[in-house]
Amino acid sequence: MGNSSARIIFHDLPPPRQSMLDEVLAGLARPQKEIAPKFFYDARGCGLFEAICDLAEYYPTRTELAIMRLHAHAMAGLLGPDCALIEIGCGNSEKTRLLLDALRPAVFVAIDIAREQLEASCSALAQSLPGMAIVALRADFAQPVALPLDELQHSGRRILYFPGSTIGNFTPAEARAFLARWAPQLGAGGGALIGVDLKKDHALLNAAYNDARGVTAEFNLNVLRHLNRALGADFDPAAFRHHAFYNAELGRIEMHLVSLRPQRVTIGGHVFELRAGETIHTENSCKYGRAEFEDLGRAAGFEPVQCWTDDRGLFSVHYFTLPQ
Repeated sequence: MGNSSARIIFHDLPPPRQSMLDEVLAGLARPQKEIAPKFFYDARGCGLFEAICDLAEYYPTRTELAIMRLHAHAMAGLLGPDCALIEIGCGNSEKTRLLLDALRPAVFVAIDIAREQLEASCSALAQSLPGMAIVALRADFAQPVALPLDELQHSGRRILYFPGSTIGNFTPAEARAFLARWAPQLGAGGGALIGVDLKKDHALLNAAYNDARGVTAEFNLNVLRHLNRALGADFDPAAFRHHAFYNAELGRIEMHLVSLRPQRVTIGGHVFELRAGETIHTENSCKYGRAEFEDLGRAAGFEPVQCWTDDRGLFSVHYFTLPQ
């Protein structure tokens, strides 16, 4: 895929290697060592995450898909046919295809940090939806992203689409800041359609991130292999184990990598020592009550319009608009 494609325009804005190194070094220097979840998604990490989505214990993907199958046409009616749909974190676009089939927007913009998956996803959409203008933007959506305005000038209102409960990777304060940062780019009358995982029985949450086959554990450990390859680090994945648990006080699943022994890790010329039992925090997955997330949207300048959920109240898709 590239600029030669008649249907797909590709913009490659990868973070420079030094900024990636600086971010990882800053995270490992904190009292609670951390690695941002964006670094999960090398090619192998994307494949492992797709495998997670098919696991019996992992309810979010199939539940959100069921919501989209039932309500995509109602959502499309609210969004409007001439809109620009801007998806954050495109993944394999299975849910997106349901929405695009119903909506047929003027232009579809897909933003993701994982180039190979972004290319594959947009190529598949171009084949199944011929004639739709597709813009693929490889970028770190955790940072400010400038939209390609030339490709959006003939579209109507702009709609941010953020499925998969990926917004849960941000703390509530970070999620509020993220939405507030997007509001000016969406403009007056713009909107946001966001998949949000709901608070529920703790046993169900814990099982979803500790699957019996160990796929989530391998996904978590793979971040170390990614950093070894991308930044020349010398993590020994065999010296860590996966640990995920629901933090009821903060309303979130936390994923950590636990050091199995005292060890020393070198990365970018910097040395980090870990005690036996010390953890590296790799991901949050915040869960919300429906009204709680609506309040978060209001705090970011959006107005709640509608919320769709499944019969069991496991997952939700929220639609917000910005004032005219």
